[in-house]
Formats: sequence, C-alpha cells, structure tokens
Amino acid sequence: MIILIAGASHTGKTKLAQGLLEKYKYPYLSIDHLKMGLIRSGHTHLTPESNVEELTAYLWPIVCEIIKTAIENGQNLIVEGCYIPCDWQNDFDKHYLPGIKAFFLVITDRYIRSHFDSIRKYANVIENRGYSDCTPERLIAENQKVLKQCEANRQKVLLIDKEYSVEVDTQKIAVEICK
Repeated sequence: MIILIAGASHTGKTKLAQGLLEKYKYPYLSIDHLKMGLIRSGHTHLTPESNVEELTAYLWPIVCEIIKTAIENGQNLIVEGCYIPCDWQNDFDKHYLPGIKAFFLVITDRYIRSHFDSIRKYANVIENRGYSDCTPERLIAENQKVLKQCEANRQKVLLIDKEYSVEVDTQKIAVEICK
C-alpha cells in the first residue's frame, strides 16, 4: 500500500507520516528530503525558495516513478509533502491506482486564526525548516488553494477545524486504509 499525505505547508504532514511509520512500520519518503538532496548535490537549478509549482513540476515525476517501483515490488510506502498535486492519479496507469490512498490535510481559516501560535510552535517538531516565513495570511491562502484544488479533483480531505491531533488523524487514515 502506498499512502500519500499531501497539503499545504505547516499542516502536519511530516508529523502524521511519522505517526503512521510508528503505527504500521511503513517506511516514509519526505519529498522535502528528496528536494534538498537534489538541490544540495547540484542536480537542479531550483532552490528551497523556488515556488511550489516549479518544485512540484520537477519533483513529482521522480516521486511517481518511486511509487510505481514500490507497487511493482509489493512494498508499502508513505510519501508526504506539499509537492503532491491534487490530480496525482492522472500520472498513473489504472492498474497502479488500487494500491494508492491519498489524503490531503487542510487547515481552516478559523483554526489558523485561533491556533497560529501553536502552528508556528510545532513547525519544526520533526524536521528543522531553517526558515520562518509563516504568516496567518500565507497559511490561509495556501490552504484555501489546496482545498479548492482538492474539491475540483474529488480528493479526500482531512479538514483540521476544531482540533488537531496526530493520533486522531492517524486513526482516520487507519480506517481509510482498511476500506
């Protein structure tokens, strides 16, 4: 089984992937790690500050081939990152799709406004981002954009509105995996 965890920045994708790794012992791939490896090794002209669309166009085809390889070898894998497009399924032949479950984390405007300090506080809980360009306005815009794209592509959204708990979300995903 391949589990895709996507969404805007600061939604807890990496923390959720870590929780699923601990629960199911599935390895996970952070697309941010792939990005930084390619940037640091000089294999791309892109930078950590490049826009999400450019980075997605560059990284997603590589990630697709990793996913296909895992499916072909009967391996489980969690892939997380903001570089998973909402129309991801269009990049796979139909025989790959039953082995992939995708979840998009989206934080509501209300949650961002009332919990912004916590969002910033936990921004580096799993990985050190090394930067702090997070503002409520930016998070709201990014999450609204992801939500609209998910709705247009009929993607499963885990909406974070009143409470955010990795344990709760891990349970939601566990139920979906078993369906």
